[in-house]
Amino acid sequence: QVQLVESGGGLVQAGGSLRLSCAASGRTFNINTMGWFRQAPGKEREFVAAISWRGGSTRYADSVKGRFTISRDNAKNTVYLQMNSLAPEDTAVYYCAADIDHGLQVGPNYYDYWGQGTQVTVSS
Repeated sequence: QVQLVESGGGLVQAGGSLRLSCAASGRTFNINTMGWFRQAPGKEREFVAAISWRGGSTRYADSVKGRFTISRDNAKNTVYLQMNSLAPEDTAVYYCAADIDHGLQVGPNYYDYWGQGTQVTVSS
């Protein structure tokens, strides 16, 4: 089992920045990929970014490329999502997820463990 705890969400004005953190515990040696997803009210959960836990390769949704950066600190078992130039359409609950088997996938069904989510609200 892997446990994931997100932090760092909040309210920010458009154009501002936030950094989300996701601390992993438990059987972290099994982790292949860590990902960030988001879900806005009335919408499906969507892929934001993912990072290979060992190699550091990354993948981003087109909507966040150039604005968001995913990174990891293996010594701290923590993955980060630096979000810059935030816009109101980025408002959502952001979830951290861990994948054991599949690599840099964008579909949420590939991910085995999920955090509880952290709210990000961007005001215009």
